[in-house]
Amino acid sequence: MNWKFWQKKKETKPKAKEKWWQSLLFAVIAATLIRWLFMEAFTIPTPSMENSLLVGDYLFVSKFHYGTRTPATPLQVPLTHQKIWGTNIPSYSDAIQLPTYRLPGITHVKNNDVVVFNYPAEEFPTDLKTNYIKRCIGIAGDTIQLKDRTVFINSKEVTPPAGMQYTYWVTTNGEISNLLFHKYKIPSYNGEHQMVGISDSTSGYRLSITPKLAQQLLDDHVASKIELVDVSDRRYNPMLFPLAKYSQSWTVDNYGPLWIPKEGSTITLNAHNIETYESTIRDYEGWDKVENKGDHLLIDGAVIKEYTFKQNYYFMMGDNRYNSADSRFWGFVPEDHIVGKAFVIWLSLDPGETLFHKMRWNRLFDLIH
Repeated sequence: MNWKFWQKKKETKPKAKEKWWQSLLFAVIAATLIRWLFMEAFTIPTPSMENSLLVGDYLFVSKFHYGTRTPATPLQVPLTHQKIWGTNIPSYSDAIQLPTYRLPGITHVKNNDVVVFNYPAEEFPTDLKTNYIKRCIGIAGDTIQLKDRTVFINSKEVTPPAGMQYTYWVTTNGEISNLLFHKYKIPSYNGEHQMVGISDSTSGYRLSITPKLAQQLLDDHVASKIELVDVSDRRYNPMLFPLAKYSQSWTVDNYGPLWIPKEGSTITLNAHNIETYESTIRDYEGWDKVENKGDHLLIDGAVIKEYTFKQNYYFMMGDNRYNSADSRFWGFVPEDHIVGKAFVIWLSLDPGETLFHKMRWNRLFDLIH
């Protein structure tokens, strides 16, 4: 009891240390909510999307376009992914795994969207798998086919992305200076471009460039000859998806036709489509045990001769077509692995440049198409 009621009681001020922790806690909570619900930053680490997106581009990925997912792995350090910053210490525990749901979004994944997703083939919990970025070539229910590098969706030819690249043998009359590579905006992420032997009598460069730039190098007499790299001997070719007898003749340039599973669609199982879809059903449809019996599947011990898919799937490809590990090699992306839509480039730094020339000013705040 305050016996000196005529005296005003002194207010105790919170300690500076308490204020600091309160501010930090609020900032972490706010940043976590924004990152989960609305927008997440993403960096382009590899050239698989060149020339559309470059190594060193920093993006904002929209979660509200397709609708954000509820967390599957709640026990993790805020604002981390797989590891605690700068260490190899896991930043999460998978002791609790929750079913995931997707909140309403403003749109759905469309053909040609540039999408960030969790790489399906990893062993991490779904929401903690490595983030990949590719272009969605085919959506659920589509049939995709490549004929001599041209993509067809449902038998209709698809207009290629403006920045799509292939890898070429570029024959030159001698060594090309770095200034010329800069002029044509041909990046090198492992030091200078090195000349290589193309044949017994010629030398040049192995370059990933757009068909338009390839023609320009010929027109400008920078190159005397340009040929597409023969991809038939690529080390990944024997690993093309799906690993089936009928697909053994498929290549990265001549692939399919392949139907992309759609939620609610039912297929009658036979030896052909079991080879195609067994791994998808086993790995992403939530069953405990799936066994291939030739003309039918055993799912959790029950004989299944027809199968109805539980979710939508997507076929992703990189715009740098000969330098991209994508759905041609590891299969479909399940809908519950979709993170968001690549939205805008907010910063772009050239890793091959020196300090004062790193900034790519012309790419700042470019919308991603």
